[in-house]
Amino acid sequence: MQIKVPVLQSTHPNPNPMKKILLPGLLAGVINLALGMGISYLFMMIPSINADYNNPALIRPFEDPLMMVFFLYPFLLAIILAWVWSKAKTLFTGTTFKKGLKFGLSVFLVLTIPGMFVTYTCFPLSILTVLSWAADGLVSALVAGMIFAKLNK
Repeated sequence: MQIKVPVLQSTHPNPNPMKKILLPGLLAGVINLALGMGISYLFMMIPSINADYNNPALIRPFEDPLMMVFFLYPFLLAIILAWVWSKAKTLFTGTTFKKGLKFGLSVFLVLTIPGMFVTYTCFPLSILTVLSWAADGLVSALVAGMIFAKLNK
């Protein structure tokens, strides 16, 4: 006599949110932190951008302990965007690569462009600093989109 044990099936639409949201989000966070630091380093070679970064009236010095919290930003954003991707991925068509790029461009248009508009109009930063942050936002959004599209199809 054989006993049949019922197998519990998850009714959750995404049975493994860790694999589909948290891991891609953390990976995108690590990569975008490194990319952002590299992009900022390159742009800081421009004198007006370097002056903005070194102006304590505009940006906290790195010696300020609160600046350490700043490094959580790419992780926070990437995990939230990984969740958004999990909800919106069916809206994007094409290859995995194109889906990721379309998502990244959408994120850039919705988040970065308005954010940089407000930044430029409200803060006494050079236009080059704002454009460098926009470029960083574009690269970060595209990279995150490609990571999400690849790891959470």
